[in-house]
Amino acid sequence: MRNIFVIGVGLIGGSFALDIKKRNPECTIYGIDKNDGHLDEALQYHIIDEKAEIKDLNKADLVIIAIAVDAALDILPSILDHVSDNTIVFDAGSTKEDICLKVKNHKRRRNFLAAHPIAGTEFSGPSAAINGLFKNKTNIICEVEETAFKLQEKALKLFSDLGMRIRYMNPKAHDKHIAYVSHLSHISSFMLGKTVIEKEKNERDIFDMAGSGFESTVRLAKSSPAMWTPIFQQNKTNVIETLDEYINNLQHFKTLMENNDFDAVFNEMETTNHIKDILNGIE
Repeated sequence: MRNIFVIGVGLIGGSFALDIKKRNPECTIYGIDKNDGHLDEALQYHIIDEKAEIKDLNKADLVIIAIAVDAALDILPSILDHVSDNTIVFDAGSTKEDICLKVKNHKRRRNFLAAHPIAGTEFSGPSAAINGLFKNKTNIICEVEETAFKLQEKALKLFSDLGMRIRYMNPKAHDKHIAYVSHLSHISSFMLGKTVIEKEKNERDIFDMAGSGFESTVRLAKSSPAMWTPIFQQNKTNVIETLDEYINNLQHFKTLMENNDFDAVFNEMETTNHIKDILNGIE
């Protein structure tokens, strides 16, 4: 693949560009972004080789969509309108049901692969792009059967070259599960940060007393609201369900403490310690 188009040259799109260029130095990376300043940065950091526009996609071998999920919904049909029959297009969004439905009946549905590489940091923009971001990370592929076999092979080879593990899932199941393991984590982090900021008006006290536990827990609160608000909106039903369960668990824990039932508090935490075994098994 010689002509690679990256739509959204931030953390995810930029990291894909860096890894692809490292492995295929002869290819040309084109950048498309509504923020022209991001394109200038991406050129400065050698993330992309040239700026481009949607109308240029007719020469693309590969198109990577790495923008907010609401923007991806809006632009995907137009992207598919402009690409050739031999172009593979994949997205990297955190929600999958809506985008699969959006192009269900598009004449070039077979050119699109719905993907979700579970990788990233709390940082955003071209300066956040890093080499090796996707190594040993899971990439969830949805509705792979809807993508032309010869085109999905191209994308799957790329993912393999970048060291990614592939898992297949239907869009509904993806959105339900990701609400628990990703979306709820971000909400928890944002709201913990909000709680502390509102309680401790003297910010110096927060930073003087904050340990590594607090820092790691609120790390995700530094994530971009512009990216996460559309994710919560698209996955609203599943996110609300997870919040209900989470709030019930918090309320239960509070009740145990109010009742001075610290044996039960201990048991709750000991039972939850099992998550170490689960996570170690995944690694």
